[in-house]
Amino acid sequence: MDRSLLRDRALTAIRRAIVVGDLPPGSPVRDVDLAERLGLSRTPVREALARLTDEGLIESKPHSYTRVTAVDPVAVRDAQVVVQAMQAVATRLAVPRFGPAELTAMRAANERFAAALAAGDPLGALTADAEFHAVAVSTCGNVAVAATIERYLPVLQRVVLLRFDSLAGRDSVRMHEQIIRACAAAEAGRAAELVEANWAALNTHDDGSST
Repeated sequence: MDRSLLRDRALTAIRRAIVVGDLPPGSPVRDVDLAERLGLSRTPVREALARLTDEGLIESKPHSYTRVTAVDPVAVRDAQVVVQAMQAVATRLAVPRFGPAELTAMRAANERFAAALAAGDPLGALTADAEFHAVAVSTCGNVAVAATIERYLPVLQRVVLLRFDSLAGRDSVRMHEQIIRACAAAEAGRAAELVEANWAALNTHDDGSST
């Protein structure tokens, strides 16, 4: 397998483990253990850890430690500002490109989101919510916007997961429905405003450990 694909496989797996808490804040990280766990060599794992360090999910001190970072309220707040703005830009650019397939994908993702919340499955809700917003990101045609969201979203998702473990997350189902209606009506500006409001409703600035 191509080296970059192996790195991306390691990156996706380790990032997800951090976001969902399988690798909790402060836990030590050893490339040899992760490589064995993932069935990979140490090289792609090390490359993935370097990327996760840039993303703020891993911190290390040479000859001392490599560990998962604590949830930093300032970093979460900053990430929310960036993701909120970029998701709105993605939506504004994507709506004129939307067809029936994109609207169907958004509706299906929101149905999965609602079902996961009703079932008390915050991880399923987090996945479905990401799939909902990814429709616009993948359709907008702006690589810089997509890359920026990918860079900062994981820091935010550690807190979003907690929100989806509470009743507060259920407000997003209704907000998603409003976004879909605006997209279906080709109201790009209105859809972007609703997306921005949806991300702003997370209130991550109130607490770095919950929403």
